[in-house]
Amino acid sequence: MPAREWTVAEAKAKFSELIEEARTRGPQTITRHGRAAAVVVSATEWRRKVIRKGTLAEFFAASPLRASGLRIERRKDRARDFNL
Repeated sequence: MPAREWTVAEAKAKFSELIEEARTRGPQTITRHGRAAAVVVSATEWRRKVIRKGTLAEFFAASPLRASGLRIERRKDRARDFNL
Protein backbone atom coordinates (compact mmCIF):
# COMPACT_ATOMS: atom_id res chain seq x y z
CA MET A 1 0.00 0.00 0.00
CA PRO A 2 1.49 3.41 -0.92
CA ALA A 3 2.24 6.19 1.54
CA ARG A 4 -0.62 8.57 2.22
CA GLU A 5 -1.30 12.17 3.05
CA TRP A 6 -2.56 13.22 6.47
CA THR A 7 -4.03 16.53 7.51
CA VAL A 8 -2.53 18.09 10.62
CA ALA A 9 -5.71 17.20 12.53
CA GLU A 10 -5.54 13.55 11.40
CA ALA A 11 -1.84 13.36 12.26
CA LYS A 12 -2.52 14.68 15.78
CA ALA A 13 -5.47 12.37 16.35
CA LYS A 14 -3.76 9.25 14.98
CA PHE A 15 -0.12 9.90 15.80
CA SER A 16 0.68 6.28 16.72
CA GLU A 17 -0.87 5.08 13.47
CA LEU A 18 1.08 7.72 11.53
CA ILE A 19 4.35 6.47 13.01
CA GLU A 20 3.49 2.83 12.24
CA GLU A 21 2.58 3.72 8.65
CA ALA A 22 5.90 5.55 8.23
CA ARG A 23 7.73 2.55 9.64
CA THR A 24 5.98 -0.07 7.49
CA ARG A 25 4.82 1.73 4.34
CA GLY A 26 7.26 4.58 3.84
CA PRO A 27 7.24 8.36 4.16
CA GLN A 28 3.95 9.92 5.25
CA THR A 29 3.09 13.48 4.19
CA ILE A 30 1.32 15.87 6.55
CA THR A 31 -0.57 18.69 4.87
CA ARG A 32 -1.70 22.07 6.15
CA HIS A 33 -4.29 23.99 4.14
CA GLY A 34 -3.93 21.45 1.32
CA ARG A 35 -0.16 21.90 0.96
CA ALA A 36 2.62 19.57 2.06
CA ALA A 37 3.97 20.84 5.39
CA ALA A 38 6.04 17.93 6.73
CA VAL A 39 7.04 14.36 6.04
CA VAL A 40 7.35 11.64 8.68
CA VAL A 41 9.85 8.88 7.94
CA SER A 42 11.01 5.87 9.93
CA ALA A 43 14.16 6.16 12.02
CA THR A 44 15.82 3.59 9.75
CA GLU A 45 15.06 5.67 6.65
CA TRP A 46 16.27 8.85 8.35
CA ARG A 47 19.61 7.26 9.32
CA ARG A 48 20.05 5.95 5.78
CA LYS A 49 19.48 9.42 4.32
CA VAL A 50 21.73 11.41 6.66
CA ILE A 51 24.74 9.14 6.98
CA ARG A 52 27.90 10.82 5.70
CA LYS A 53 29.46 9.13 2.70
CA GLY A 54 33.07 10.32 2.86
CA THR A 55 34.65 13.72 3.28
CA LEU A 56 34.47 16.82 1.11
CA ALA A 57 38.10 16.24 0.10
CA GLU A 58 37.24 12.70 -1.05
CA PHE A 59 34.29 14.04 -3.02
CA PHE A 60 36.47 16.52 -4.90
CA ALA A 61 39.23 13.93 -5.42
CA ALA A 62 36.70 11.58 -7.07
CA SER A 63 35.19 14.29 -9.28
CA PRO A 64 35.31 13.65 -13.04
CA LEU A 65 36.26 17.32 -13.45
CA ARG A 66 39.58 16.66 -11.71
CA ALA A 67 41.14 15.36 -14.94
CA SER A 68 39.20 17.68 -17.26
CA GLY A 69 42.01 20.20 -17.63
CA LEU A 70 39.70 22.94 -16.36
CA ARG A 71 41.74 25.79 -14.93
CA ILE A 72 40.23 28.32 -12.63
CA GLU A 73 42.22 31.46 -12.07
CA ARG A 74 41.65 34.00 -9.39
CA ARG A 75 40.96 37.54 -10.54
CA LYS A 76 43.69 39.98 -9.72
CA ASP A 77 41.31 42.86 -8.97
CA ARG A 78 41.72 44.69 -5.71
CA ALA A 79 39.31 43.83 -2.97
CA ARG A 80 36.28 46.07 -2.69
CA ASP A 81 36.08 48.58 0.12
CA PHE A 82 33.21 48.11 2.52
CA ASN A 83 32.12 51.07 4.57
CA LEU A 84 29.90 49.90 7.36
